[in-house]
Amino acid sequence: MSLDPEFAAALAANSMEIDEVIALKLQSYAEAMWRWNEQLNLTRHTSWDLFVSRDLRDCLQLAPLLEAGEEVLDLGSGNGIPGIPLAILRPDIEVSLAESVAKRANALGEIVEELALPVPVYGARGEDLLEDFRFSSIVSRAVGSIAKFCRWMEPHWASADRLLLIKGPKWVEERGEARHLGSLANLQLRRVATYPLGDDEASEGVILQIWPAGPRGARYN
Repeated sequence: MSLDPEFAAALAANSMEIDEVIALKLQSYAEAMWRWNEQLNLTRHTSWDLFVSRDLRDCLQLAPLLEAGEEVLDLGSGNGIPGIPLAILRPDIEVSLAESVAKRANALGEIVEELALPVPVYGARGEDLLEDFRFSSIVSRAVGSIAKFCRWMEPHWASADRLLLIKGPKWVEERGEARHLGSLANLQLRRVATYPLGDDEASEGVILQIWPAGPRGARYN
């Protein structure tokens, strides 16, 4: 198996240098996802340029924020992003996927099996999963607003150390809404990554870290 020239060109165009062995695994993932996309609505990013500039870009920003040995839950995984690329990019962490839509969860299970990745896939809601498991980090992209996540996590902070949310330019508005609703009470929020989304300088992506205030969250202060 060799690297698809269009994939290689997209990586070069976005100034991404990735080890070829890892790139081949990412290529296999994208191809598997696109095959399943013919049956299920998993993604609109069905070209190498969109996969690299949208999906892979977010994952490459998230990967360095995780510590070796972390147990990470990709909540509302959908098409497997960011969880599956994270598992490929960071084999030193333990990644699990949670997807409550049964058909998507089944597809994710087939994909990780095809890729021979040690990634459990749970066809369950996150709140049910956190009743039985604990994770150091919960990661998510395009699932809900900051306020929604904070309300959802309120009874479950004993089961996770922090949230890492991938957000677009509207994150400032979401933060304002969360503050107005009091959803950030007793929590801390920090922007831990900022990166351009395209040629427009005003358009940026961010990764937000949210964690409990006080002694429980002292490691992130």
